Amino acid sequence: MSTRLTIRLDFDAGRLGAGKIALLEAIEKTGSISAGGRAQGMSYRRAWLLVDDLNQLFAEPLVAAHHGGVNGGGAALTAEGRRIVALYRGAEAKMRAAAGSEIDAIEGGLAPPARAAAPQAAIAPG
Repeated sequence: MSTRLTIRLDFDAGRLGAGKIALLEAIEKTGSISAGGRAQGMSYRRAWLLVDDLNQLFAEPLVAAHHGGVNGGGAALTAEGRRIVALYRGAEAKMRAAAGSEIDAIEGGLAPPARAAAPQAAIAPG
């Protein structure tokens, strides 16, 4: 079974969780807030607002955007952005390892996956 463990950090000034980290990773991969947002199934506006929240949450910005021009615009993670992503993923891995036996025990109590029901043959009234 491949149970996914995610964490959310609630700070006084905001939150950091799996969705924002995935957006940062997508921005790093695509070089664009717009393309990173699309990769995560969100609009450019939603992605931009989340990036703005993250940049305001931390003392140093996590994403640096370059405005359009001859070569067009783009965005990249700053060194701080890459550091925060690495720290978050490291914390996830440590939590998964530390809670492995408990997660396995919880998985053991799950109901089996539902199977597609076979079509029932029509029974003629008798």
